[in-house]
Amino acid sequence: MTSGANSLTKDQIEAWLDDHPDFTSDYFLRKATQSMINAWIADRVIRIAADDSRLGGIDRPPSRNSLKNDGEIARPASASSETSGGRKTPIRKISHEEINARHLPLKPMVSTDELGAPSFYTPETMSPTVPRKSVTVSRAAEKLRRISHYHNPMVNKPPPTEEVAGSDSVIDERDMIMELVLDIAMDLDVTSVSHRILQNVSILLDADRCSLFLMREKEGEKFLVSRLFDVNKKSSLEETIVLKNEIRINLGQGIAGLVGLTGNTLNIPDAYQDSRFNQTVDQKTGYKTRSILCMPIKDSGKKIVGVAQVINKSVGAFTKKDEKIFASYLGFCGIAIHNAQLFEKIQLENRRNEVLLDLARALFEEQVSLNVVMDTILTHTTSLLSCERSSVMLVDPTQPEDGFKHTFEHVSDEVQTVNHLGNCLNAEDKKSRRKVPFNIEITSYVRKTGQSLNVSDVTKDKRFIFEEDAELGFKTKSLLCVPIRDSLRQVIGVIQLLNKNRRTGNGFTKSDVQMLEAFAIFCGLGISNARIYEKTAKLAAKQQVVLEVLSYHAIAPANDALHLLQSDIRSSKSYDLLRYQFDDSILTDHDTMKAAIRMFIDLNMIEKFHIDYKCLCRWIASVKRNYRNVRYHNWRHAFNVCQSAFCMMKTGGLSPVFSATEKLALLVACLSHDLDHRGTNNAFQAKVEHPLARLYSTSTMEHHHYNQCLMLLQSDGCEILSQLSSAEYAHVIKLIQHAIISTDLAIYFQNRQEFFDIVDRQQQNWSDNEHHKELLRSVVITGCDIAGITKPWNIQTKGYAYDRYRRVGHHKALANRIQGCATGSGRIF
Repeated sequence: MTSGANSLTKDQIEAWLDDHPDFTSDYFLRKATQSMINAWIADRVIRIAADDSRLGGIDRPPSRNSLKNDGEIARPASASSETSGGRKTPIRKISHEEINARHLPLKPMVSTDELGAPSFYTPETMSPTVPRKSVTVSRAAEKLRRISHYHNPMVNKPPPTEEVAGSDSVIDERDMIMELVLDIAMDLDVTSVSHRILQNVSILLDADRCSLFLMREKEGEKFLVSRLFDVNKKSSLEETIVLKNEIRINLGQGIAGLVGLTGNTLNIPDAYQDSRFNQTVDQKTGYKTRSILCMPIKDSGKKIVGVAQVINKSVGAFTKKDEKIFASYLGFCGIAIHNAQLFEKIQLENRRNEVLLDLARALFEEQVSLNVVMDTILTHTTSLLSCERSSVMLVDPTQPEDGFKHTFEHVSDEVQTVNHLGNCLNAEDKKSRRKVPFNIEITSYVRKTGQSLNVSDVTKDKRFIFEEDAELGFKTKSLLCVPIRDSLRQVIGVIQLLNKNRRTGNGFTKSDVQMLEAFAIFCGLGISNARIYEKTAKLAAKQQVVLEVLSYHAIAPANDALHLLQSDIRSSKSYDLLRYQFDDSILTDHDTMKAAIRMFIDLNMIEKFHIDYKCLCRWIASVKRNYRNVRYHNWRHAFNVCQSAFCMMKTGGLSPVFSATEKLALLVACLSHDLDHRGTNNAFQAKVEHPLARLYSTSTMEHHHYNQCLMLLQSDGCEILSQLSSAEYAHVIKLIQHAIISTDLAIYFQNRQEFFDIVDRQQQNWSDNEHHKELLRSVVITGCDIAGITKPWNIQTKGYAYDRYRRVGHHKALANRIQGCATGSGRIF
């Protein structure tokens, strides 16, 4: 059997365990140690994908399977987590199911403050904390009466009659301890459970007084503290709690300190005969200490979490039996104290996270400028950490390590900043006078090292000299300085807090450092975002200025508009505008502008919408001016498209279908639908990665034409829509946008089938159905846009469409390299 067992491999044993899950589970429950369980839980919590050996920037030890024979970490064969662009898809570290409350009554994550604004910080009244349970005098007396039978050896256990079989029955030692354990099991307040333990111990050992000291650690030094004094069998929590100054005992000091240091029990029958006993307290209070029993309190990991001490047994000294009972009860007390401390820690961490989230919310609410962000940071930090003054210095990468680009400061409202020197200054001098020392030596050190610096007492720290205090009339007592980093972990600034408020402590604590370091992460993101916002705002302002300059040069000169204004406008028949076979070659460019005005006149647009005639002349001249000298999509093409629409409305039966507003929008859209066309189509813009393609992902050129149209309509001297109401103006602009975007043939082919289906089934409703009218407007302007190919051949051969068609053959080589270069907005012509 032994030889067979030795021959088994690890894989065979593991396979056998997999096939016998009941045995495996039973073995684990019987043999698993605390460290094994903790390691298993930790592995479950921080488990990540096998192809990523780093978690949040923290190195994670490689597993055995990920090591090659030479110890090198092997790369996974699959790289499915990487996209074609080289970026890794984010790994979700936690699922919502893992934090799903289910039956637990959790508080809401977001609440509202007194002003109704959303807040992560929950008021105390809404927080689901466990109320402190106070032991009343009557309840203590009841416990004393129930256990009194145990302390009187002369009392015999009565027969199990109905009278004693109930709650008042005599209890044995095990039942007594269990009842006292249940008394503390549901209390999760550290102070309250400590008082319960002391009171129960006093009853259990028939002692006069008792005390309990909890183990604390600060800056690597352990000590004992207690907030309860003179607890006895009948005292209440309110009578024995010390609210201001906790009783502190160093390890090795006195009886309790010695037990806390060694972990050994001390049973002293005569305190005054023991040199380790400190008689000072007895001398001050007049109390006579006779016997002492002191024992450590340990948690499940055998770690000392406190020391319990009972004084003066009612009769004689404490016996070995008392020690046994005391030790049995304290075994459960250690678990209760540990649970209460864990609960208190979780509550504190939860409140701290709420505060941090609320600070982040306040920080990111307003990021219109860097000054606003810095004011929010300094105001909230000064209030949160209770300091007198604070400052933030932002780094200038071009300057040396002791150089900062911007400095911001804040003084707490509680600090009186106006002294005898300030009273002599005028208001402007007071505003410009610096109130917070820079401490360049300290801030440069933090910037260089990237580490936080906490000086709790500057008089004891000889590393730095505070020379600016005398100059500013200020005395630095304590200081906390933390670096601010951006998303790339580069130090972009330093935040400095001065003088912790005396009411909350003499210096900044470790908790203050942790809170400020956490908030500094959000500060770095907020500062970076504010800088980006300011840059964007400046670029937008520059763009506005450029647009104003371009708009000025895009508008036709006043002389051109005056010349058109003074010209005679002939009839539509004179310009031959009412025929689909219209030939624009018989008109000069100036005649085409006059003919465009005639279209507005014949459709009664000028009178209907109170269009200023001078504005109309300048707008038409400006539209012509903003068409480039390209082969096809030029002013002549736009004029022909507008003539086709005009002819449809006057002779094609569309006049009663369209409203006056739709007619106006259609005329404006036809004349403007190819403004600033570059002679290339949408595919070409995307192919060469033109800035226009970055601005508009679909219908690139059509969106650009619409924006140019909108710019002209809003330019001085061209506001032909200025007499419309706000609602009418918005409606006309919406119709113009829809019409211009519809000239993209990709959109036409999306709508084409639906339009023809409606017409074929004779279900069209041009008067009441807005969607049908929208389809009709789209088809009309698209038809007008490509109407040139429907004209007689002799007219086409004279026009730009034929000339462009003829030239396409000479550019096949270029067209093969860049698809669609010469197709002009992808339209059929």
